Amino acid sequence: MIYSYAFLLFAVVLGTASNSFAKSSDGFTKLLPSLASAITIILCMYALSNVMKNIPMGITYASFAGLCILATAAVGFYKYGQIPSLSSMLGLLLIIIGVLIVNLLGKTAS
Repeated sequence: MIYSYAFLLFAVVLGTASNSFAKSSDGFTKLLPSLASAITIILCMYALSNVMKNIPMGITYASFAGLCILATAAVGFYKYGQIPSLSSMLGLLLIIIGVLIVNLLGKTAS
């Protein structure tokens, strides 16, 4: 199970990198950031497919999406100076709470 969460963290890192490269690609008009975005998203999907060997698909994707949103917002803040509004920060806090509930309290049948 630890293996699956390690792959989930790896997928979040790759997904966040892909989003950052997509921003840098300027609408996929710059070759290197465009290629980097494509490669990292493919590797991200590979990592997610490994997570789903042990964690249900819905839990995997909910966790991935929430964590990737948070990480992408952090990259936007640090790399691009994009400061979220108060309502955006509240929404991000709710995502954190949702990810915690899904992973710590959520029960699904296999």
